[in-house]
Formats: sequence, C-alpha cells, structure tokens
Amino acid sequence: MEPRAGVSKQDIREKIWDYLESQNLADFPRPVHHRIPNFKGASRAAEHFPRLQEFKMARTIKVNPDAPQKSARFFVLESKKTLLVPTPRLRTGLFNKIVPPPGATKDILRKCATSQGVRNYSVPIGLDSQVCVDLVVVGSVAVSEKGWRIGKGEGYADLEYAMMVSMGAVSEGTPVVTIVHDCQVVDFPEELLEDHDLTVDYILTPTRVIATECVRPKPKGITWSKISCEMLEKIPILRSLRCREKQAGKDVSLQDEQWHLPESGSRQTAPQAAAPCGAHPVHPAPGSLQREATSSQALALPAATVYVGNLPQDARVSELKGALRGRGAAPLGLSWQGSQHRAFLTYRDLASAQRAISCLQGLHLGASALRVELAQHRGASDLAGGRARQEGRPWHCPLPSAGRTPGHSGL
Repeated sequence: MEPRAGVSKQDIREKIWDYLESQNLADFPRPVHHRIPNFKGASRAAEHFPRLQEFKMARTIKVNPDAPQKSARFFVLESKKTLLVPTPRLRTGLFNKIVPPPGATKDILRKCATSQGVRNYSVPIGLDSQVCVDLVVVGSVAVSEKGWRIGKGEGYADLEYAMMVSMGAVSEGTPVVTIVHDCQVVDFPEELLEDHDLTVDYILTPTRVIATECVRPKPKGITWSKISCEMLEKIPILRSLRCREKQAGKDVSLQDEQWHLPESGSRQTAPQAAAPCGAHPVHPAPGSLQREATSSQALALPAATVYVGNLPQDARVSELKGALRGRGAAPLGLSWQGSQHRAFLTYRDLASAQRAISCLQGLHLGASALRVELAQHRGASDLAGGRARQEGRPWHCPLPSAGRTPGHSGL
C-alpha cells in the first residue's frame, strides 16, 4: 500500500480510508472517510500502551477523543493517572479532565473512556491551569516509520499540540504516541510535511510497537500565519492565546491578514491591521475596492501564483474552493475568471505554490480535468478583464454581520 510518487496528503488519506473499508478492516463509526478511522484490532493495539516506559512514568496523559483510542483512555484511568481529553473541535476550551466517580469499577471506567463518558464525567481545564502533560496520544490517518504523521486534514491535533506548547504544558521532549492499524503505516515523502505538522515518537499497531526515533522538530508553538479569521472566530481559547502572545510582543498576524491576490481588476491591497484581542476582523464592503480600467494597469503575477485552467463552463467558485480544501491546498487568495474557464491562486511563497500544484494534480471538477501550473509565465494581462466575485474579500474571512461595529467582539 505504498503511495506513488507525486501524491498529496489527501491522496494518501483516500487510499487508507478506501483500503480499510474495502478490506472490511474498518470498525464503527463507518464509513471511516473524513475521520480518524476506527479499525478492528484497535483495542489490541492499545494493549501495548501501558507497557511503554513513558506510560509508566507519566502522571498526566492527553489522549484524543476518537474511537480507536478508547482503550488507551481506559488504561490511563485504570492506572489512576490524570486523563485529559481535548474538547471536540476546541469549541469550548482546550481540555476536559476526566473525573470518574468514587469507587468506580472497571465497567464504569470503560464508560468514562467513551465519548459519552467524556461528556458526563469531565471538568474543563482553563487556560490558567498550571497543567504539565507528560505523554500525548494522537489519532492518525497515516503515519510513516520515521514518525511523520498525516491526520484527517482539519489540523486540530497539530493545533492542540501547538496550543499546549504556547501554554507551557508540553516541551520538545514530551513523547507523542499514535495508535493505528498496520495498513496505516506507510512511507511518504517528507516534502508533504510543513513546520506546523506534528510528528510521533511511538506507533502502536495490533502487531508492532515502532519507536520512530524521529529527528524532525515538533511545532514550537502556534503558527499564526496558518490560522484563518474563520478558525479564530470558532475557537475562543485561541483568541485568548492570541491576546497573550500579542501582549508578549509576538507576531500574531493571521493567514487572512497577509498580502492576498485581489479579485480580477482590483488594486493590490496591503494586509489589514490585526483586530483587537477577541474582536472579529472587519473587511471592506463589497465593491469598496477600486477597480482598474484597462489591462495595461493589471497586476504583475507574483511567483507564488498558481494558474488553474480548463474550468467547466458551469463551474462555481464555491466548488473550486471545496476541491482546494479537500486536497489541502487552500490559498491565501483567489482570483476567479469563470467566464474564461480559469482561476488564479496565490500562496505565501514559491515552495507553497509548488506543493499546492503537486496536491492538485489529477483534480477534476465534474468531467473536466483541470490544468494546474505556475502562472508567472502567463503574463499580467491574464488577470485583467475577468469577472470579479461579489465578495471582494480574502479567502477565509467573512464579511461583518449587519449592524456589527468595528472592534465589537459579538461574544
């Protein structure tokens, strides 16, 4: 099941999900697509966990809330260690501490280890809690024997770890463990990884314990330039951490606040100033950006711009956006020229653009195979004359709601 050359993270995810389902290795909840997949033998793989020396020495262990790690959560509770479980999608905080009732039997502890038990027997751990996590367990869709990890594509495990670093809850030496089926252990190129991607030190499968001896550094904190306004709005604790780091003098500019490629014919705009701590960003109203009159005034194409051609006649920008997210290639900005069957995507740098091109190879919208390549040799005039989308705003940030005043958090 080794991936072919030139594959993207999403290609590897789809291959793993398809294989688990087609070979009937998947377990409830099914189908496993777009999840950290549960698999038959997950409890057997977890039996290696309490035998690790790192487990025996740990007092506080963080375990992800997904189904294949249920037995790992049980072993933590059975060993009378402190179990921390991240809140789903980080909506209500970072951690819940699982507190079983006094005198809990093994059956009760098993219930506490389920998703329902996490809801019924937990107390939230605040940002100011002086928590020290000794061992981290994460879910994976794919992992290499070198310790490189691919999650389900939403970035929550990477973000959870980065937030723990920012809180001082973990350090570079804190071990990270993942529990997967043997078929999820595959080789893939390191070029697919980015600085914010979490690596693992131990891989537990039903048949093996793999000590990866991974030398790739783990994330050193939150990479704010990878965080969108949309994500910041959904995760209150992330806003609190951003305030703290901003007050400490760190650069907390968001993904949406970087330079972005404007809609066809609009002037290049500078990054907007960061919104006050806890406030929703405010963006230009539709049509507020001035438009250029002629193609002779069009923008030069930066090196980090990607051309997407052969768009179907009836293609919608929302369809392209969904396809880009699905391939893990969301850009900083998008110029839509649907009437000319093309679009331009802008990325942070040339390396990011080239990774996106690799991820997007073989992409189809409907029956049309899209052409994807660097745009820098196509000339600035390609950006002129295309129909500008109504929004006139960056890739992620929503327009402010009606009646909201600048700086009002809406919380």
